[in-house]
Amino acid sequence: MKNTEIEVTPVEPVEAAAADRSSSNKRGLLEAHFAVLLFGLAGLFGKWLTLHPMAISLGRVSFAVPFLLAVMGIRRERIRLKQRRDYVVFLMLGVVLAVHWTAFFMAIQLSTVAVGLLTFSTFPVFVTFLEPWLLKSAFRMQDVVVALITMLGVSLVVPDFSLSNQVTLGALWGVLSGLTFALLSVLNKKYVAEYPSRQVSLYQFAAAALVLAPVVIPLKPVLDFPALMLLAILGIIFTGIAHTLFISSMKRIKAQTASVIASLEPVYGILATVVLLGEVPGLREIMGGAVILSMAYWVSRRDLAA
Repeated sequence: MKNTEIEVTPVEPVEAAAADRSSSNKRGLLEAHFAVLLFGLAGLFGKWLTLHPMAISLGRVSFAVPFLLAVMGIRRERIRLKQRRDYVVFLMLGVVLAVHWTAFFMAIQLSTVAVGLLTFSTFPVFVTFLEPWLLKSAFRMQDVVVALITMLGVSLVVPDFSLSNQVTLGALWGVLSGLTFALLSVLNKKYVAEYPSRQVSLYQFAAAALVLAPVVIPLKPVLDFPALMLLAILGIIFTGIAHTLFISSMKRIKAQTASVIASLEPVYGILATVVLLGEVPGLREIMGGAVILSMAYWVSRRDLAA
């Protein structure tokens, strides 16, 4: 009787590749969540600092850019871009970032930290429609449903939409902040693959400084030592480190996933205002926060399973 040998294809390489993808996905999720925690706490600086929102934004990058340059120099990372046209691209991204930050702090100063954070959280809806258009990715109705449910949570936390009060004006600035952040997120997704996350952050922050400086310097903002210290903390920890982590996370997870995780920002921010500012949320805020948190958790689990 003739023996028949059965060739068994080894599965180790396949399993190893799957494990690598899972590990990369987990790292991306952790980076996104920690970055969003820092983003949420950054909103409080809009109350602690009495400067104009554009001055706060310029202060952020004034400390963030030297910090990133120092880190990249120590790690011997490349600073110059590969092509001249990329300088124009990053200048465009910096303009969008400058508008985003100005609108964000304007929203908080006109209303409250909670309103500013939660209206900014409308950006997952914008991402859902911008990403298929700009990145030519597949359009999924599931993402629209998730975005709409997230918006429902935001609407629960912001009870007053009357155009006759200052809170509503702050909310409109918050929506503009969300729109510009969505555009920035999608454009980062398009261009980030070619450059390391720190290099992307460096050029965006530097471009934002170039845009803001000619406007802010003539205003002659008054800077005392406490304000400078707050700007340094905001620029190094809550800007340089946070944005680098968030951009890095989008190399490993979808922009829609990162955007819905970022919906946790108002939850973190509101919890911080309770502890540090004494602003206690009502029942609607708690219900809205629960909806946002549930969506962020569900999307994280879905992306991890994929």
